[in-house]
Amino acid sequence: MLTAEDHKTMASPRRGKAKVKVTSSGKRVSYGQAGKAKGGGPRVKPGTSKGDSYCARSLGIKKGLSKKKQSDPNTPNNLSRKRWKCSGAKSRRK
Repeated sequence: MLTAEDHKTMASPRRGKAKVKVTSSGKRVSYGQAGKAKGGGPRVKPGTSKGDSYCARSLGIKKGLSKKKQSDPNTPNNLSRKRWKCSGAKSRRK
């Protein structure tokens, strides 16, 4: 039986990562850069020049992956792109 401590360690991201997603198969995928500020508001601001820079950079990373990984929604790059609301090389506000 899992204790509260087990659930905490299962849901915490790897070192240096901001978020963790547990896939339907139970695999843990850690993604996103952890910021220095603890508990502050959202660090990710889609629709900004910083967001556009990230989307352009991550699109280049995505193009270097295999076709299977490019379309897999559970890769760290694709999870981060979703968080930044990337459409191609641009980040959109809504």
